[in-house]
Amino acid sequence: MTITTSIQQPNSSTEHWQRLLSPQRLGAKKPPSSNPANRSQFHKDYDRLVFSHSFRQLNQKTQVHPLSNQMGIHTRLTHSLEVSCIGRSLGTMAAEKLHDTLSGGLPAGIGAADVGVIIQAACLAHDIGNPPFGHAGEYAIRDWFMHPARQVHLQQLSANQRLDVLAYEGNAQGFRVLTANEHHPDKGGMRLTCATLGAFMKYPWLASHANPSAYQALSADEAGLAGRPPLGAQSALRKFGCFDSEAAQLEELAHVLALPRARTHDGFARHPLAYLLEAADDICYALIDLEDGINLNMLSYPEVAEILYTLIGDVPETLVPPHYASVRQHLAGLRARAMMRLVNTVTDAFADNAKALLAGELDGSLFTHCAPDIQAGIYAAKKLAQDKIFNHPSKVRMELMANQCLHRLLDALMPLAWHGSETHNLFEQQRLLTLLQPHLDEHRRTLGSDIYANILTILDFITGMNDHEAYRLAQELQGHWNTMV
Repeated sequence: MTITTSIQQPNSSTEHWQRLLSPQRLGAKKPPSSNPANRSQFHKDYDRLVFSHSFRQLNQKTQVHPLSNQMGIHTRLTHSLEVSCIGRSLGTMAAEKLHDTLSGGLPAGIGAADVGVIIQAACLAHDIGNPPFGHAGEYAIRDWFMHPARQVHLQQLSANQRLDVLAYEGNAQGFRVLTANEHHPDKGGMRLTCATLGAFMKYPWLASHANPSAYQALSADEAGLAGRPPLGAQSALRKFGCFDSEAAQLEELAHVLALPRARTHDGFARHPLAYLLEAADDICYALIDLEDGINLNMLSYPEVAEILYTLIGDVPETLVPPHYASVRQHLAGLRARAMMRLVNTVTDAFADNAKALLAGELDGSLFTHCAPDIQAGIYAAKKLAQDKIFNHPSKVRMELMANQCLHRLLDALMPLAWHGSETHNLFEQQRLLTLLQPHLDEHRRTLGSDIYANILTILDFITGMNDHEAYRLAQELQGHWNTMV
């Protein structure tokens, strides 16, 4: 699908930021009401997210380690809270520096603290669409749909719709949660402000925009009824942030925010604040995932301390923990110092590249525009996590279990999508539909003749579960009764 909306670009930087920081609520039928200074529309966004069901479900969803029973190991909920704290600092400091560089300053009525709250709310939501078991869950869903046996059913979908499920993305599921699933009484999702949604959208484009060769192959029907989908390895698929089902909401959002076109495809360029959200996420998982690795005996103190000292900018000759504090206390202190430098350096990069950000022309992340030792430290942190945490035997075993768990749920529930609610004359199908009915009622949906809508509705149900719920249901569907998890 090619997005065709024509967007009039603002005449000045201040006017552009006025559009980008819009308090207008996506899908609302009337303009936002005036609010006291201590509770802006952006504060309301944060509150709506905190009190939402989807946010609460992050409490037992995987950050890195599925179904961990060890206290203190991060979940998606604790990770999101920490990211939101870093994001608030990044947003506030970046806005202060930006204010000094703009000829007219920040737009009237918008202060640096408002920008901080926008990023804080967006960060709180950044993982809200993740399925159970984290990225392993995304891979499991893609693998299931890529199996040749599914292609006879997927042939009934458009190329855009097929690519949505074959390249399934938690980021796109998150936009769907925020704009469709968490219902406002008058529909329209959570009705968040366009500024917060813009900052949330790391990838404001469709799957077809990110994967044009795969889209063209599917459009030409090169997969065939019995062949493998022409997508190659999953690693070749690029991320996207919006399903075809929410394409109209993406267009409306881009229009309100005056987002420019992306330079390499037909989607839109990122909102500048999305770069700060990305940086906050990177800072937290690059540093705190390493602390979890030490707590789980996957990493040693010298490995982690060297990276933290590199990010601080002062590596000592010897890496020995001090006698006056525990390893955990000492690393927490180093992490705080590293984060302070990262926040200051990243916001400098943001202010220095403000024009490129507004034009949608910034290459890479903000870290690629920081000092070399910052780049080296972030790279070392990610590589260490990849080598010794993500490939640790205990994590690999849990991810294999997660893959089988989600495949069992999809095996059982997805046939309901092919047939809708018309031909459920088998006992198991009838009982599964009964199990699904509360979800259908809550979201005011039915399983009908639209296979694509049915697929997304069932994926809403499965991906909305936390790890423990998904594990228990898969065990029960397999005929096992387990009360331990």
